[in-house]
Amino acid sequence: MSDERVASRYAKSLLELAQEKGSLEKVYQDMLSFTKTLSGSRDLSLVLRNPIIKHDKKLAILTSLFGNSMTELTMAFFRIVTQKNREEILESVATEFVKQYNNIKGIQKATVTTAVPLTPELRATFQKMVVDRTGKTVELQEVVDPAVVGGYVLRIGDLQLDNSVRSNVQKLKNKFKENPYITKL
Repeated sequence: MSDERVASRYAKSLLELAQEKGSLEKVYQDMLSFTKTLSGSRDLSLVLRNPIIKHDKKLAILTSLFGNSMTELTMAFFRIVTQKNREEILESVATEFVKQYNNIKGIQKATVTTAVPLTPELRATFQKMVVDRTGKTVELQEVVDPAVVGGYVLRIGDLQLDNSVRSNVQKLKNKFKENPYITKL
Protein backbone atom coordinates (compact mmCIF):
# COMPACT_ATOMS: atom_id res chain seq x y z
CA MET A 1 0.00 0.00 0.00
CA SER A 2 1.36 3.44 -0.89
CA ASP A 3 2.47 5.83 1.83
CA GLU A 4 -0.21 8.32 0.76
CA ARG A 5 -2.99 5.82 1.33
CA VAL A 6 -1.51 4.73 4.66
CA ALA A 7 -1.14 8.36 5.76
CA SER A 8 -4.73 9.06 4.73
CA ARG A 9 -6.01 6.12 6.75
CA TYR A 10 -3.98 7.08 9.84
CA ALA A 11 -5.21 10.68 9.52
CA LYS A 12 -8.82 9.56 9.19
CA SER A 13 -8.51 7.33 12.25
CA LEU A 14 -6.98 10.14 14.31
CA LEU A 15 -9.65 12.56 13.11
CA GLU A 16 -12.49 10.21 14.03
CA LEU A 17 -10.96 9.45 17.43
CA ALA A 18 -10.43 13.15 18.14
CA GLN A 19 -14.09 13.82 17.24
CA GLU A 20 -15.17 10.98 19.50
CA LYS A 21 -13.09 12.30 22.41
CA GLY A 22 -14.25 15.90 21.83
CA SER A 23 -10.74 17.19 21.22
CA LEU A 24 -10.82 17.74 17.47
CA GLU A 25 -9.84 21.41 17.66
CA LYS A 26 -6.90 20.71 19.99
CA VAL A 27 -5.59 17.86 17.82
CA TYR A 28 -6.00 20.09 14.75
CA GLN A 29 -3.83 22.73 16.45
CA ASP A 30 -1.31 19.99 17.32
CA MET A 31 -1.12 18.89 13.68
CA LEU A 32 -0.68 22.50 12.51
CA SER A 33 2.11 22.97 15.05
CA PHE A 34 3.73 19.69 14.02
CA THR A 35 3.69 20.53 10.30
CA LYS A 36 5.01 24.03 11.00
CA THR A 37 7.85 22.61 13.09
CA LEU A 38 8.72 20.04 10.41
CA SER A 39 8.71 22.64 7.64
CA GLY A 40 11.04 24.80 9.75
CA SER A 41 13.40 21.98 10.71
CA ARG A 42 14.82 19.90 7.91
CA ASP A 43 16.85 17.94 10.48
CA LEU A 44 13.74 16.72 12.31
CA SER A 45 12.17 15.66 9.04
CA LEU A 46 15.33 13.73 8.10
CA VAL A 47 15.52 12.07 11.52
CA LEU A 48 11.95 10.79 11.22
CA ARG A 49 12.70 9.32 7.79
CA ASN A 50 16.08 7.83 8.71
CA PRO A 51 15.83 4.01 8.96
CA ILE A 52 19.11 3.77 10.90
CA ILE A 53 17.82 5.72 13.91
CA LYS A 54 15.92 3.45 16.29
CA HIS A 55 12.21 3.96 16.77
CA ASP A 56 12.45 4.52 20.52
CA LYS A 57 14.99 7.29 19.90
CA LYS A 58 12.60 8.95 17.42
CA LEU A 59 9.78 8.73 19.97
CA ALA A 60 12.06 10.26 22.63
CA ILE A 61 12.81 13.16 20.26
CA LEU A 62 9.10 13.69 19.52
CA THR A 63 8.27 13.53 23.23
CA SER A 64 10.97 16.02 24.19
CA LEU A 65 9.90 18.44 21.45
CA PHE A 66 6.12 18.16 21.73
CA GLY A 67 5.33 16.33 25.00
CA ASN A 68 4.47 19.45 27.00
CA SER A 69 2.65 21.34 24.26
CA MET A 70 0.44 18.70 22.63
CA THR A 71 -2.59 16.78 23.82
CA GLU A 72 -2.26 13.32 25.29
CA LEU A 73 -4.23 11.94 22.34
CA THR A 74 -1.69 13.33 19.86
CA MET A 75 1.23 11.99 21.88
CA ALA A 76 -0.46 8.57 22.14
CA PHE A 77 -0.89 8.67 18.37
CA PHE A 78 2.84 9.41 17.95
CA ARG A 79 3.62 6.43 20.23
CA ILE A 80 1.43 4.08 18.19
CA VAL A 81 2.91 5.22 14.88
CA THR A 82 6.48 4.78 16.15
CA GLN A 83 5.66 1.34 17.59
CA LYS A 84 4.46 0.36 14.11
CA ASN A 85 7.73 1.68 12.60
CA ARG A 86 5.90 4.27 10.50
CA GLU A 87 7.56 7.53 11.63
CA GLU A 88 8.48 8.40 8.06
CA ILE A 89 4.81 9.04 7.24
CA LEU A 90 4.07 11.30 10.23
CA GLU A 91 4.51 14.44 8.12
CA SER A 92 2.11 13.10 5.49
CA VAL A 93 -0.36 12.06 8.19
CA ALA A 94 -0.34 15.57 9.69
CA THR A 95 -0.83 17.18 6.27
CA GLU A 96 -3.63 14.77 5.41
CA PHE A 97 -5.25 15.36 8.82
CA VAL A 98 -5.38 19.11 8.12
CA LYS A 99 -6.90 18.45 4.66
CA GLN A 100 -9.56 16.15 6.09
CA TYR A 101 -10.30 18.58 8.93
CA ASN A 102 -10.75 21.43 6.43
CA ASN A 103 -13.02 19.21 4.35
CA ILE A 104 -15.37 18.35 7.23
CA LYS A 105 -15.37 21.94 8.48
CA GLY A 106 -16.11 23.30 4.99
CA ILE A 107 -12.90 25.32 4.74
CA GLN A 108 -11.33 25.94 1.32
CA LYS A 109 -7.70 26.98 1.15
CA ALA A 110 -6.76 29.31 -1.65
CA THR A 111 -3.58 31.14 -2.59
CA VAL A 112 -3.51 34.45 -4.40
CA THR A 113 -0.26 35.70 -5.90
CA THR A 114 0.04 39.37 -6.78
CA ALA A 115 2.85 41.81 -7.54
CA VAL A 116 1.98 44.01 -4.54
CA PRO A 117 0.31 43.34 -1.17
CA LEU A 118 -3.48 43.17 -1.25
CA THR A 119 -5.69 45.96 0.01
CA PRO A 120 -8.59 44.97 2.27
CA GLU A 121 -11.01 45.56 -0.63
CA LEU A 122 -9.07 43.26 -2.97
CA ARG A 123 -8.75 40.63 -0.25
CA ALA A 124 -12.54 40.67 0.18
CA THR A 125 -12.98 40.40 -3.60
CA PHE A 126 -10.75 37.31 -3.80
CA GLN A 127 -12.49 35.72 -0.83
CA LYS A 128 -15.85 36.30 -2.51
CA MET A 129 -14.51 34.75 -5.75
CA VAL A 130 -13.52 31.59 -3.85
CA VAL A 131 -16.80 31.42 -1.94
CA ASP A 132 -18.75 31.82 -5.20
CA ARG A 133 -16.81 28.95 -6.80
CA THR A 134 -16.74 26.55 -3.85
CA GLY A 135 -19.49 27.57 -1.44
CA LYS A 136 -17.04 27.05 1.43
CA THR A 137 -15.42 29.25 4.04
CA VAL A 138 -12.17 30.67 2.68
CA GLU A 139 -8.70 30.53 4.16
CA LEU A 140 -6.78 32.86 1.85
CA GLN A 141 -2.99 32.82 1.70
CA GLU A 142 -1.38 35.84 0.09
CA VAL A 143 1.90 35.68 -1.82
CA VAL A 144 3.69 38.72 -3.19
CA ASP A 145 5.76 38.01 -6.30
CA PRO A 146 7.00 40.98 -8.34
CA ALA A 147 7.48 38.66 -11.35
CA VAL A 148 3.69 38.61 -11.77
CA VAL A 149 4.07 42.28 -12.89
CA GLY A 150 0.34 42.97 -12.50
CA GLY A 151 -2.92 41.12 -12.18
CA TYR A 152 -3.16 37.94 -10.10
CA VAL A 153 -2.81 34.18 -9.99
CA LEU A 154 -5.47 32.49 -7.84
CA ARG A 155 -5.13 28.82 -6.88
CA ILE A 156 -8.12 27.02 -5.39
CA GLY A 157 -7.14 23.41 -4.81
CA ASP A 158 -6.24 22.06 -8.27
CA LEU A 159 -7.81 24.99 -10.13
CA GLN A 160 -5.61 27.90 -11.18
CA LEU A 161 -6.98 31.19 -12.47
CA ASP A 162 -4.09 33.09 -14.06
CA ASN A 163 -4.95 36.65 -14.92
CA SER A 164 -1.44 38.04 -14.58
CA VAL A 165 0.29 40.43 -16.95
CA ARG A 166 3.13 37.94 -17.27
CA SER A 167 0.88 35.14 -18.56
CA ASN A 168 -1.09 37.49 -20.82
CA VAL A 169 2.16 38.70 -22.42
CA GLN A 170 3.24 35.08 -22.88
CA LYS A 171 -0.09 34.22 -24.55
CA LEU A 172 0.32 37.21 -26.86
CA LYS A 173 3.86 36.10 -27.75
CA ASN A 174 2.58 32.63 -28.60
CA LYS A 175 -0.11 34.09 -30.88
CA PHE A 176 2.49 36.14 -32.71
CA LYS A 177 4.63 33.04 -33.20
CA GLU A 178 1.65 31.18 -34.69
CA ASN A 179 0.79 34.00 -37.09
CA PRO A 180 2.28 33.20 -40.55
CA TYR A 181 2.16 36.86 -41.66
CA ILE A 182 4.52 38.08 -38.99
CA THR A 183 8.17 37.57 -39.77
CA LYS A 184 11.06 37.90 -37.41
CA LEU A 185 12.73 41.28 -37.51
